[in-house]
Amino acid sequence: MTHKIKIKGISEGLLVTVGEGEWPEIRQSLLDQIQAQADFFSGANLTLNVGEHEIKAADLGSLRDQISEKGIMLRGVISKSARTEENAKTLGLATHFDRPQPERSGKAFDTSVSGDDAILVQRTLRSGNNISYPGHVIILGDVNPGAEILAGGNVIVWGRLRGTVHAGASGDESAQVCALELAPTQLRIAETISITPPSKKKLHPEVAHLKEGQVVAEVWDLHKTKK
Repeated sequence: MTHKIKIKGISEGLLVTVGEGEWPEIRQSLLDQIQAQADFFSGANLTLNVGEHEIKAADLGSLRDQISEKGIMLRGVISKSARTEENAKTLGLATHFDRPQPERSGKAFDTSVSGDDAILVQRTLRSGNNISYPGHVIILGDVNPGAEILAGGNVIVWGRLRGTVHAGASGDESAQVCALELAPTQLRIAETISITPPSKKKLHPEVAHLKEGQVVAEVWDLHKTKK
């Protein structure tokens, strides 16, 4: 049985949220996913949200050591279980996120808008170039055949996309791939791989996303944002 594991990019690295079930099976599912996406997880700082699961200090320590061998640092554990939280603290793991406190003022209020982690690459990716990032990936340039992009979130290419791209690599089925010219060698969103359509005579900006379990490409209206 495969247990639901959600992964998203945060400012501290990767946040992994696990669902219900027996902890040993969930732990194995997590290790299997890390093994299957080794390039994606490599070098990441990982925070684990285990919800109501009550986990012994020895189990947390063992998991930390196992993923450490794969180049991943277990930064913290978030839990609704007081015992799990205490065990995490014993191991020196963080148990909460530090959130900046808003300044109080009677004359003004904060109008800033928070965003997601992203990487901006201002060059053309040529054959043999690879980019792997847990958040969104933005390319100002072309992505040539033989180049690869692996992103935990969306992929935006302000140019021609003709290489291989995998958006929502952490399992995010809401991820999108946008390009001024969408003609990839292979396009994948979450676990779904698209079937390469016939070559178009007239190319135009397009956005690819999942619809009813299939990857579909639609005209990318640059004046609108998909809600």
